[in-house]
Amino acid sequence: MPHIQVTTRDGEIRELDVAASGFLMEALRDANIDGVEAICGGCCSCATCHVYIDAAPAGTLPPVSSDEEMLLSGLVSTPGRSRLSCQIPVTAELDGLKLTIPPDS
Repeated sequence: MPHIQVTTRDGEIRELDVAASGFLMEALRDANIDGVEAICGGCCSCATCHVYIDAAPAGTLPPVSSDEEMLLSGLVSTPGRSRLSCQIPVTAELDGLKLTIPPDS
């Protein structure tokens, strides 16, 4: 079961143990992490599951797709570590992932 560290918008650090199935967005939503609305349900069409990846085990994140890149380009606050959590499958290899919920933009 991957262990993921989430820094919330309030600066609180939440430690999550998530099932190695589905997508990161679902795990964040199910843990009631504020700022992960996931309005489109994971269809990569709204960017309401935007996160900053602070640290990820090497080779665990899929490359950014053109659809994801297009949505991220429309956001106000997108440092080079921005990703849509609906595009990141949860696998055992994500153990140790650290992410931050970006400010409301």
